[in-house]
Amino acid sequence: MKTAINFKTINKLAIPATIAGIAEPLLSITDTAIVGNIPVDGLESLAAAGIVGSFLSMLIWILGQTRSAISAIISQYLGAGRLEKVKSLPAQAIFLNIGLSVFILLSTVFVVREIFELLNASGKILEYCISYYNIRVWGFPLTLFVFAVMGVFRGLQNTYWPMLIAIVGAVLNVILDFILVYGVEGLIEPMYLEGAAWASLISQAIMAILAFVLLITKTDISLKLRLPIHAELSRLVVMSLNLFVRALALNVALILAVREATALGDKYIGAHTIAINLWLFAAFFIDGYGAAGNIMGGRLLGAKDYNGLWKLAKKIILYGILVSLVLVVFGFMFYRPIGRLFSNEIPVLETFYMIFFIVILGLPMNTLAFVFDGLFKGLGEMKYLRNVLLSATILGFVPTLFLGKFMGWGLYGIWIAFTVWMFIRGGALVWKFRRKFRPLLQNV
Repeated sequence: MKTAINFKTINKLAIPATIAGIAEPLLSITDTAIVGNIPVDGLESLAAAGIVGSFLSMLIWILGQTRSAISAIISQYLGAGRLEKVKSLPAQAIFLNIGLSVFILLSTVFVVREIFELLNASGKILEYCISYYNIRVWGFPLTLFVFAVMGVFRGLQNTYWPMLIAIVGAVLNVILDFILVYGVEGLIEPMYLEGAAWASLISQAIMAILAFVLLITKTDISLKLRLPIHAELSRLVVMSLNLFVRALALNVALILAVREATALGDKYIGAHTIAINLWLFAAFFIDGYGAAGNIMGGRLLGAKDYNGLWKLAKKIILYGILVSLVLVVFGFMFYRPIGRLFSNEIPVLETFYMIFFIVILGLPMNTLAFVFDGLFKGLGEMKYLRNVLLSATILGFVPTLFLGKFMGWGLYGIWIAFTVWMFIRGGALVWKFRRKFRPLLQNV
C-alpha cells in the first residue's frame, strides 16, 4: 500500500510526536521553574539543577540512540512488507540497552563529586548537585527503557501511545514537584531540591510501567528474549554506535557550555540554565516534524518510493519552519514573563534577558537541522549524522566558544557558538539530502 504524503498523514504523526518529544525537556523545565523559586538557596538550587540536568541529558541522549535505530529498522521492514521478520529484534535491543545503562549508572555513582567538580561546581552548589544527582540517576535505566519502547511504536507508524506515556509522565511530574518541593502544610515537609529529584524519579517509574503495559497489550511485539541473535542486531549496534559517537559530540558542546557558564559565576549559570532549557524545549517542539520524517522516511525508503521521500522532505521542512516562526513571535511577545516563570532572582533574570533574543532568532535555522536530523535517522544514515556532528562541534562550536572566551564576550560567546554550530549542522544535512536523492528522482 502506497504511503500518502499530505498534511493529514504527516500531522497525524507529527503532533503526537511533538507532545511526546517535549516530555523530557518539560520535566527539566518544570524542575527549573519550581527550583528557581525555592525560598531557601534558590540561586544555588537552580544552578545545581542546571548542572545535573545537563549531565543526565548527556547520558540519556548518548545511550538512548537505540530508539532511532530500532525505529529506522522496523519502519524499513514495514515499508518492504516484511515486518514478521523483525519481531524478535526489539527485545534483544532493549535488554542490551538496559544492561549498558545499569553499568554506566553504577560506574558514575562512586565518582559523583569528581564529575561535578570537573563541571566547575563548588561549595554549596556542589553539595546540592551531589544530593540531587544521587536521587535522579536511578531514573536513568527507566528512561532508556521508555525511549526504546517509543522507538518500537514509531517504527510501527504509531506516535499516539508515546504521546500518552509522555503526557502522563509530564503531568505527574508537575503535580509531584509542587507537593514534594514546597510541601503540604500539616502533611509533608518541604523537601526543596531533593523533592524535585524524587518527583522526576517517580514520574519516570510510572512512565516505564505504562510503556511496558502498552507494548504488551497494543502490539504483537514480545519482550521475551529469544535466541538466536537476530541478524539485524549487528546493524542496529553499528547504527547505535554511530549515534553514540554523534551524541558524545553533541554533549561535548552542551557540557562545555555549562562549564564555561559556571565559570562566569552563579548568575550566569542560572541564566544559562533557563536559556538552554527553553532551547531544548523548542528543539523537541520542532522535532515533531523530524519524528514524522523519521517514521515515514524509513517506510518510504523500504518501499523505494523516492518521489514520495522528496515530497515528504519538502513538506516537513515547510511545516517545521511555520512552527518555528510561531515560537519566534511567542518568544518576543512574552520575552520578560517567560524569564519570570523560572526565577525571581533579579541578577539571573537580567543576565538571561541579555541573551534570550539569540535563542529566539536561531529557531528557524535550528528547524533545518532538527527536521533533517530526524529524516536521516529514518533513512539509516547514522554515519553521516555522526560526521556532521563531529565536524560542527570540532570545527564550529569549540573554536567559537573559546574565541568568545578569549575576547571576553561572556554568555554572548556561548550562544554565538550555539548559532554557528546549528548553521553547520543544518546546511550539511540539506546539502547531502539534495545530492543523494535528487538524482534518484530522474530514474524512477
